[in-house]
Amino acid sequence: MNTSSLDSATARYDFALRRSWKKHVPADRPCPQPSSAWPKENIALLEQYRDWLLSGGTGVSMVDQIYVPTAGYALGLNLTRHTEWDLEADFQRARDYLDARRLSAISTNIRRNALEKFRSYLRQQRGQQTVKLRSINHAHYCQGLPKWLVQQLERYQHLRQANWRAARLNEQAMNFWGKHTRLWRWLLERHAVTTVTDLKRQHLLDYADCLLTAGYAPRSINGEFRTFRVFLLFLQDQDYPIPRALLRVPVLKEPEPLPRFLTDEQVRRLRDDLEGRVARTQSPSQRRDALLDRAAFYLLWQGGLRLGEVEELRLEDLDLVGRKLMVRLGKGQKDRAVYLTDTMVRALGEYLPVRGQGAATDHVFLYRQRAVQKDLIRARIKASGERVGVAVTPHKLRHTCATQLLTAGCRITSIQKLLGHRDLNTTMIYAKAHDRNVSEDYYAAMARIETRLDTSTALSARLEAGVAEVDEPLSIQPSKCAALLALANRLAEPQLKREARLELVEQLRDVVNGQVLEALAV
Repeated sequence: MNTSSLDSATARYDFALRRSWKKHVPADRPCPQPSSAWPKENIALLEQYRDWLLSGGTGVSMVDQIYVPTAGYALGLNLTRHTEWDLEADFQRARDYLDARRLSAISTNIRRNALEKFRSYLRQQRGQQTVKLRSINHAHYCQGLPKWLVQQLERYQHLRQANWRAARLNEQAMNFWGKHTRLWRWLLERHAVTTVTDLKRQHLLDYADCLLTAGYAPRSINGEFRTFRVFLLFLQDQDYPIPRALLRVPVLKEPEPLPRFLTDEQVRRLRDDLEGRVARTQSPSQRRDALLDRAAFYLLWQGGLRLGEVEELRLEDLDLVGRKLMVRLGKGQKDRAVYLTDTMVRALGEYLPVRGQGAATDHVFLYRQRAVQKDLIRARIKASGERVGVAVTPHKLRHTCATQLLTAGCRITSIQKLLGHRDLNTTMIYAKAHDRNVSEDYYAAMARIETRLDTSTALSARLEAGVAEVDEPLSIQPSKCAALLALANRLAEPQLKREARLELVEQLRDVVNGQVLEALAV
């Protein structure tokens, strides 16, 4: 049969079923039934599933050759209405059938993943899709740790977990156990510390020396000590006796590097690359991906969003008409408003119609029906930079946003609110990279110095030529005379403060020096 004539999902399933009918399957093993034996609800479900896959950007060949036939196997082995299924036991029949076909390990794994995708789709239809916390391998992290410590770490994790974002539960849990157990294992191995009362301040200083010798940065070491100190405070609240000296471990001096940002030319090359890919795309899936990349780029650059904030952005947080979006529970569990330029509104407005339907999610950015992962966005941005010869990361785009706003004259307090910084000192780092007042003062002062040097050279040349004094008396222009009188009158004000009076004296010197130098240059 010509596959081009298969214009429905069930027709494609039936065609695939005939090609693989009882192939390599033992005689006593149940086989899927054709779609003619299905309830009508299940036929409609397979059609909806195919449309859902295509709307999310999955390739047509992958949909028709893998996803639809595999979903059909589950439907063909369970001839009751799908709303009555047990999504564990009934899907096990389909897994057993795939194993019984004795395909290659790679082919079987591909179809098992496709089967799991279909099960996720059914969970979405039932509103059961949830983010689950992966169980932690305590045998790995807690090997050799005393029982009391493991129990307190579990309690502390439960407390901290309330502030973790849903998309970061697994990652945060892994980081939690990695950070908290590394120091304790070292203490057990080097100093036989088994209880809190065994801890000495010198033990922590020895640990810092060990990490410095291993090449760890001061910032990383300080981070470990901060984590450890907060846990000690938790233990103190649990009535554990914590020596005060342990809570006063000195921090190491950290370097203060300036933020890394892109030049205007580098940003232009990235922008042109992403805009060009949107214009050149041919297939719907390629256009969808190009529009996703471009919209994410503008949010990172012009919006100054963190990568995780782009990943977590929801449809309800967008207000394209009002030209703003809300960042919910950003770093520090804070909400903030981010304003959208016309360019950002256009990029989001063109992406949303091709976004597709998510698997029980209202995230703005989807990839294969699921909320996009930060690693995908990071890789796409990096790939764009490689195409145009620019070393770029999502966070460097955020730094670029702040730096460009500062150079354009945006107030530092406004930048603080836009970026979501709790402490103004964090935002002031960008002022170190570009302080407009400092640069203007520097260039103005250097211009006066160069003028003075040029004038001094001219005067020396005239003296060497036999001109012992200035031929013409100095004259003050009327405008300069008026300026001097105005400054003198202000100096005469009795209520003038000392700082203001000194500033006026400097202005008088500038006017006089400028007039004298101008006269000498004649």
